[in-house]
Amino acid sequence: MPDVLSAPLVVEFPFTRSLGPVQSAFLTGLRERTVLGVRADDGTVLVPPVEYDPVTANELGDLVEVAPTGTVTTWAWNPSPRRDQPLDTPFAWVLVRLDGAGTALLHALDAPGPDAVGTGMRVRIRWAATRTGAITDIACFEPYEGEPGPSEPAPHTGEFTGPVTGIVAPARLDYVHTPGRAQSAYIKALEERRTVGERCPSCRKVYVPPRGACPTCGVATAEQVEVGPRGTVTTFCIVNIKAKNLDIEVPYVYAHIALDGADLALHGRIAGIPYDQVRMGLRVEPVWSEGARHVDHYRPTGEPDADYDTYKELV
Repeated sequence: MPDVLSAPLVVEFPFTRSLGPVQSAFLTGLRERTVLGVRADDGTVLVPPVEYDPVTANELGDLVEVAPTGTVTTWAWNPSPRRDQPLDTPFAWVLVRLDGAGTALLHALDAPGPDAVGTGMRVRIRWAATRTGAITDIACFEPYEGEPGPSEPAPHTGEFTGPVTGIVAPARLDYVHTPGRAQSAYIKALEERRTVGERCPSCRKVYVPPRGACPTCGVATAEQVEVGPRGTVTTFCIVNIKAKNLDIEVPYVYAHIALDGADLALHGRIAGIPYDQVRMGLRVEPVWSEGARHVDHYRPTGEPDADYDTYKELV
């Protein structure tokens, strides 16, 4: 049995969101050192504000300003901060009900240790030196022993110069991926510029990449079968939006390709042909990355197009 592979894997993408009037006012307010909440139908001041009442579902828009001071309602100590967390030294995650608010805001509390943190302690906002209109404009909370802020929030129009109308929130997931026995064998075969799948002992279908079990019959697969290297384009799409992390000029074609001998189409980029000449049934072959263990793209072989009946079950 081949050794099972394991490697770090990062899934990352920027999530872009347009802001409505309530969220726009809240984030723009943070940029201006102003904390805004919204009054719900029952009179409760919600901080952070939401666009719709969580009970009645009515649209909300009655904005009010609350104090930058508040009370810790609950907390948890974080002894080992991770990348991109608010502080790079141990800190407490806290829920803080700001003076004048009826709900609590989650953020970090800068404290020397867990013994210095407690439910009911008074805190205030420490503003970031540079503010852009994001929750990170609150650098963190810090202990505070001064006078409390007004218990009754002040009405606010929510209007600011140069309002923030959209945000980009980077989403990232770091984990260790173990592909398992079947896919480990598949990856190792790619090092030798071979493509292998596994055949189901029941229905006899060959799956590429192999999954270790037949998704149709539900039985384990173990018999390795080398497929390709040539194949047929079964379907495709034209990509017109350039990805930030890919050095590929648009437009380009991404396709499902049924390798000869396989009963499952895999995906790959088509090059070596104008994008508007790619078609279903096009016969292609792999072009391997120099010094790498994967196919960079597929190019036309020059063979006649495959008959639709030979690949219709894989579309």
